[in-house]
Amino acid sequence: MESYDIAKSDETLDLAKDLAKFIKENKLSTQVQGKEFVNVEGWQYAGSRLGIVPIVEHVINVSSEQEIKYQAKVTLFDMRSQHTVGAGFAICSNKESGKKFYQEFAIASMAQTRAIGKAYRNILAWIIRAAGYEPTPAEEMEYTGNVPAPAVATAVAEPTPVMRAVTTAPAVPVETPAAEAPAALPVQYATASQKEEIIRLLNHPLITRQEKTKMLLNINRLDEERATQAIAKLRKAIEDREGTTAVAA
Repeated sequence: MESYDIAKSDETLDLAKDLAKFIKENKLSTQVQGKEFVNVEGWQYAGSRLGIVPIVEHVINVSSEQEIKYQAKVTLFDMRSQHTVGAGFAICSNKESGKKFYQEFAIASMAQTRAIGKAYRNILAWIIRAAGYEPTPAEEMEYTGNVPAPAVATAVAEPTPVMRAVTTAPAVPVETPAAEAPAALPVQYATASQKEEIIRLLNHPLITRQEKTKMLLNINRLDEERATQAIAKLRKAIEDREGTTAVAA
């Protein structure tokens, strides 16, 4: 299997395409609140294509009488350079939602799984983002809680004092709009062809590594109009730089 070099931006762009296809075909993502988060197997695949493997350093039992709880540490080892290139810590507890009846071995195992995903996330998040997914492991979303606590109760309770403060003022009739304002149209995000054109232009040798990284981190947030503008700017930058290079020669 062909491997990639993380130090070469054009190769990591190719990896992003390969990764997006692999994750989709093998259903290695989880949807949370309408967004796609990659499971740890997807992160491991990305790491393996770069020759980066996870090593479990330790799994520590930090349980109490009322709680089963484990902490894990994972380091990432680059088989090419023979150096450690990253690390991640994670915990798992049976006090978490949905884990009340988990056995102890399952809690310890999930701590390791989360630590693996966290370690890869620390160094490969931008590649996952370039592949079209959220740069947070799905298992970490499970740990942090995927549904935020509602703040509706507080918002509803506040208006009462304000209403009392104006009760002495003359009543003012409130006009009801004839019709509600139309709902905002959904954002039309950049098309696949637009993204492919942006990536093609980013591979031009006159585009700097910094420009590539900045664009890739935001490519999945572009709508169609901004994507069109980005393509035009990249083409102009390349044309201007080619002209400057020709004059210098």
